[in-house]
Amino acid sequence: MEAIEELAVQPCTSSLYLRPFRLSYRQNGTKKFWDFMRTHDSVSILIFNTSRQCFVVVKQFRPAVYMCEVERHHPQVFQNQDKESFVSLENPLPAVVGVTYELCAGIVDKPGLSLEEIACEEVLEECGYRVSTADLRRITSYRSGVGLTGSRQTLFYAEVNDQMKTSGGGGQPEEGELIEVVEIPLEESMKFAYDETFPKTMGVIFSFMWFHNNIAPKLPKK
Repeated sequence: MEAIEELAVQPCTSSLYLRPFRLSYRQNGTKKFWDFMRTHDSVSILIFNTSRQCFVVVKQFRPAVYMCEVERHHPQVFQNQDKESFVSLENPLPAVVGVTYELCAGIVDKPGLSLEEIACEEVLEECGYRVSTADLRRITSYRSGVGLTGSRQTLFYAEVNDQMKTSGGGGQPEEGELIEVVEIPLEESMKFAYDETFPKTMGVIFSFMWFHNNIAPKLPKK
C-alpha cells in the first residue's frame, strides 16, 4: 500500500468524479460568487463484528490527504498549477502520511440501485462480509464538504459475524482500489477515535460515538 513511486502533479482538465463551477449570485443586495465542485453523493457503513466485539474499518492511501502534507512541506509544488507542464516530486514524503482510517464507503453512481443496495455491495467488496438490505440500519445523512462540494453522505449501521465473511475484502483492484481491512476492538474504540496519531475521517469518530450512545448500553454484560 505504501510503495508509492513516480509522483507528478499536473492540471486536471476533465474528471469522471469532479466538475468545477463558479456560482454568481446576489445576497442581501451584495453581489457575490463562489467556486464549488459537483461530485457524487455517497454511503458509509459502520460495521460491528459481534463474534469478536470489534469494529471493521478500512485503511487506504488517499492522494488528496497526501498532497495536503506535500504542500505543507513543499509549497512550491502548486505554484505552477495553471501551466500545461507538470511537476515531478523528486524527494516525495513517505506514503504513510496519506494513509487514513475510514468507514467502509462508496459513491452513489448506480441509478438502478437503492442506497441500501449500494451499501451492501460496498461491505462485500471492501470488507468481505455478505449482508442484506434487511441487515442495515439507517443512522442518518449529512452534508460533507459544505464549502466545496455540498454532497450528501448517508450513514448505515450493520452487525456482522464471522460466518458472514466470504472473502478478505480489499476493494476492486481493477478499479485501482487497494484497501486494508482493520479491526478496532470495542474496548479500544474511543481511545482510537481521539488518537490523532491515527489519521481518520470524522465519520469514524461520529459513528463510534453513536454506537457507544445507542448500541453499547444494550450489549450483554461481560
